[in-house]
Amino acid sequence: MVNSTQQALAIIFPNSYDNEVPSLVNERLMASIPFASRYRLIDFLLSSLVDCGIDNISVIVRKNYLSLIRHLGNGRTWDLSRKSGGLNIVPPFAEKTVKVYNGRVEALASILEFLKAQKEKYIIISDTNIVASFDFNAMIDAHVASGADVTIAYKEEPIPYGFMNLQPTATTDLYYTLTLDNGRVTEIQTNPKDYGPQNLSMNIYVIDRELLIKEITKAYTSGYVYFERDILSPNLNTLNVQGYKYEGYTSRITDMVSYFTENMRLLDNDNLDALFGRAPIYTKVRDDNPTRYIGKAKVKNTMVADGCVIEGEVENCILFRGVKIGKGAVVRNSIIMEDTEIMGNADVDYVITDKMVTIGSGKELKGNASFPVFVPAYKTI
Repeated sequence: MVNSTQQALAIIFPNSYDNEVPSLVNERLMASIPFASRYRLIDFLLSSLVDCGIDNISVIVRKNYLSLIRHLGNGRTWDLSRKSGGLNIVPPFAEKTVKVYNGRVEALASILEFLKAQKEKYIIISDTNIVASFDFNAMIDAHVASGADVTIAYKEEPIPYGFMNLQPTATTDLYYTLTLDNGRVTEIQTNPKDYGPQNLSMNIYVIDRELLIKEITKAYTSGYVYFERDILSPNLNTLNVQGYKYEGYTSRITDMVSYFTENMRLLDNDNLDALFGRAPIYTKVRDDNPTRYIGKAKVKNTMVADGCVIEGEVENCILFRGVKIGKGAVVRNSIIMEDTEIMGNADVDYVITDKMVTIGSGKELKGNASFPVFVPAYKTI
């Protein structure tokens, strides 16, 4: 087994696929979208990396990253507050040569000097729109055993509805499927529209650090933008690119419906155990009181964070910290984010509320499974 603590560092792209969930990223980016009652999407990736002994992690932000900085702090929650390595947040314009990047090539080119100064042999590259408890040690071991130049994690699954319906002009949000021959990637398809199970890339890569520096330098000089499309795909004959099939539990966020559906899947205990059973998932601590159930409160099949006060009826819901459900209120099939208050006798069904929303007494708000109603942050209805 590779000693990942000594051999690998990680680079995270927290803004990938922001355009596919515009309502949720109005005040945040993809990485800091709330998920599973008390977590943010990036928590799962950071926890998986740290669990595998990888403690040199850089987050290359693009825009709208204040909420992420507030959430991550100095990285202490994940034991990443260190003198050497640890958590490194790279904003645009941090140096005079750094600009807001369009693709991975430009982003990685902006930190080439940083990469040259590191000692680790391998680099892990990942987005944050996939929730998983990922064993990076197993992937690195497979990478070394195969003698690969690059290893791409993929999952065999249908292309999500959100990807299949990308607008032709959405050139910044690319997804990829892989054609494999005995584990080697022979073709990378960009934004295909094929039905049925596909080898769908998870956008998680392992690559030799020196090779990445070489390829990014060459690609940036040539004006290339995308790591997968402009570097890997044209060079599959010269680079040994291997696929790594991931068979664990995943939640892939590609649009508002998938965000709703993937949260709701966690109300099934089998899915909950599959995601949280392998290793601990860490998140920022908020010192709240335990949730209180008052009077004739009824709660069924619901994930409830701490700090909530429930007097009404709640069923099939995800409640984040500090939510208040008034007396006589009925809330079903909904995702209610932090510090939202649903007042007495309100009727809420298939709704996603952002943080600090107020739904007034007696109000009725209903969507359906394929079109949940979204209420923006701080809104009063």
